[in-house]
Amino acid sequence: MSTSISILPPSPIPLLTSVASYRQWRQRAFDEGKSVGFVPTMGALHDGHLSLVQRSLAENELTVLSIFVNPAQFAPHEDLATYPRTLPGDLELLTAQQVTVGETVRKASAIFLPSVQDMYPSGISQDVSTQKGAFVEMKGYGHQMEGASRPTFFRGVVTIVTKLFNVVQPTNAYFGQKDIQQALLLRRLCKDLLFPHPEADHVHIVPTTRDPNDGLALSSRNAYLSANERKFAPAIYKALQYAKSAWSNGESKDRCISKAVSVIDEVKAQAAIDGVDMRLDYIEMNDSETFDVLDASSNYQLAGDIPVILSGALWVGKTRLIDNIVVGDLKRIIR
Repeated sequence: MSTSISILPPSPIPLLTSVASYRQWRQRAFDEGKSVGFVPTMGALHDGHLSLVQRSLAENELTVLSIFVNPAQFAPHEDLATYPRTLPGDLELLTAQQVTVGETVRKASAIFLPSVQDMYPSGISQDVSTQKGAFVEMKGYGHQMEGASRPTFFRGVVTIVTKLFNVVQPTNAYFGQKDIQQALLLRRLCKDLLFPHPEADHVHIVPTTRDPNDGLALSSRNAYLSANERKFAPAIYKALQYAKSAWSNGESKDRCISKAVSVIDEVKAQAAIDGVDMRLDYIEMNDSETFDVLDASSNYQLAGDIPVILSGALWVGKTRLIDNIVVGDLKRIIR
């Protein structure tokens, strides 16, 4: 969490609130030769997080989940203070998760709840210009897509995940496709910095979990949406689907984006009648390896074998929603 936790809710799952206590727990797992799966989160858990937990339970003898609202990935004007914090409910959800492997029923083994002081011993400010201490950056990969709208975001994400990997030392780590650029950056982080725990091939990206009725990608920030705003939130996924269909039909990137924007404009007009303000941040198509924007005239034939990330961000009221679809060889990314 972003502040020290003085009173913890009751939990049948061990709650480890310091780096020292976690490292003692991890050493026992090393001594016993057990695999450890890791699901890093900021809490406010939903079915998307739980799908990552289920995958980890199925593939590892032990599963650890962290809950830490990371100040470094929030710009000064963003929602650090109001980000949902729902620890009692999160513990209830995690306690109910189990997977049977052979004759063994696996459940979450530990929850890591570090303090800001533990994770940032030199202190932390949301203003990058005043920060002190060690930080990690991914040169050449963090300024596109989400990085264009949130220029300090990936610096904060890569820094905290480096710290978490150093502490948790997982055999496998699990991230959701909804944050596709983040997940691919972290896979590259492990490759470039030669992480042994986890190795790059053990950073897994799990398909986005969606509302079964309208396809909205599950997100902790969906809780910000009013009932009226929620009706229009699936517009971003609908727009991406239109663009994907056009791409599959051989249309150029520019035409695909144009069709997606038209969908947003149509829904935006409907929302305005109901008093809901909508604003498109971006819809773009990027190379999944370099994150470079595709040429305007590109189509699926010219794109070749490299999967393409079709992504977008949309403001619905005061809530910023992101989503993406991978077109091409999905198995090269989602694994």
